[in-house]
This record gives sequence, C-alpha cells and structure tokens, in this order.
Amino acid sequence: MMNGQARNRRKNNQELCGKNFLKFVVYVFTFIFWLTGCAFLAIGLWILLVKHSYASLLGNSTFPVATYLMIGIGAFIIITGIMGCAGARVENRCTLVLYAVFLLLIFLVEAISGVLAYMYEGIIREELSRSLNDTMMKNYNYDAHLTAAVDDMQQKFLCCGAVSFKDWQKSKWLRTDSNATNKAPDSCCLTFSVRCAASDHPSNIYYEGCSPKLAQYTKESLMLIGGVGLGLCCVQIFGVIFSCCLVRKIKDKVYRY
Repeated sequence: MMNGQARNRRKNNQELCGKNFLKFVVYVFTFIFWLTGCAFLAIGLWILLVKHSYASLLGNSTFPVATYLMIGIGAFIIITGIMGCAGARVENRCTLVLYAVFLLLIFLVEAISGVLAYMYEGIIREELSRSLNDTMMKNYNYDAHLTAAVDDMQQKFLCCGAVSFKDWQKSKWLRTDSNATNKAPDSCCLTFSVRCAASDHPSNIYYEGCSPKLAQYTKESLMLIGGVGLGLCCVQIFGVIFSCCLVRKIKDKVYRY
C-alpha cells in the first residue's frame, strides 16, 4: 500500500514538473514572440513614416498593403502574447487553444506578407518604367499630393523625369500651360530656385531619370518586409507545439481528478 502511494506521488511529481517546465517554456517563447511583435510594429511604422513618401507614385498598392500588414501583425502579436501568458498562468485550456490558433493565423499572414513583398520586389523596376512616367506626366501640377511627391523625389534622388529629363516635354502640364517657360519642374535643378528650369542645360538640371533610383529605394523596404516576415514566421510553429503540449498536460490533470 505504501509502495503504491509512493509511486503515485512520484508520478504526480513528475507530471507536475513536466507541466511546470512546459509553462516555463511557453513563458519564454511568448516573451520572445512578444519582442518580435514589437519589432514588427516598429519596423512597419518606420517604413510607413520614412519610406512611404513616394508610395502614391508606384501605381500599385502592394507596397502599402505589405507595410500595413506588417503593422497589423505586430499589434496582433503583442495582444496574442499577453493572452498566451495569461492562459499559461491560470492554466486555462480554452485560452491556450485560442493562443495556438492565433499563432497559426499569424504564421500564415507573416508568410503571405513576406512572399508578397518578395514577389513585388522582383517586378517593381519593370512596373515603375511603365507606370511612373504616366503618373508624373498626367498628374503633375494638377494633383497637389502627387506634385509634392514628385518634387520631393527629384530633389532627394537628384534626378529628373522617369527615364530622363526629356520626359517632361510630353507632360500635360507643359503642353497645356501656354505661360510655362520651364523645360522641367524647378525640382529638377541642381540649385533650386523659382523658374530655375528655364534652361535644360546639363549644368542646370539633372539628366538622369528617377525610375531606377525609386525602384532601388522601394526594393530595400520590400526586402526588409519580406526578410522579417519569412524569417520570423517559423517561430510561431514552436509556440503552437509548446501550447498544445501544455494543453495536453492540463487536460490529463482534469481527467485524472
């Protein structure tokens, strides 16, 4: 009788140790997971605030969508991490199962975000050469937001037009404005001043187009989104495994009682 009680105590102690170990692993994983959420949120906000200046010129919503997905994932990870810690703390099976489901959902969204970013990164230069010139030539001086974005881009990248400065001769702005004396926007000038682009001499304005530079600028952001998304999405699989193991331990305990 005494030997049976001792065996039961040892078995209970081993199961308790196993459950406590799993709880500790879930805590550690959730803390790391929560940090990745903060990283997602911070990188997404940084791209949105710093790199989105020219998103309206891309002619495609893939870049903004990937960025907003990254921000949404980061916020959701932070909330999910808090829920995972709470579920492990109170040993609530429903909360832990929901935590595991959310981890799978985050895994899928991160993977989609990463693949989306890498796919668009591969075609961005070709798309820009098609759409950037059309956007600039039709909307410059008629859309205040796009006009500001074009001027900022040309001054930042030291460029003029989509392919070259000659693009501006086909612009709606110069073809329809009979009072225009410029050969290009003033933002094309090496030294900016009002009506400085009246001359298109190489000593006065930039000759290189903006399309290659904008493509490279956007590629860097997309590679960052894709790398972070695909690099960290696999971490969630371990969280699902640990959470399910802990649910199993708690389930066994409930059935035993």
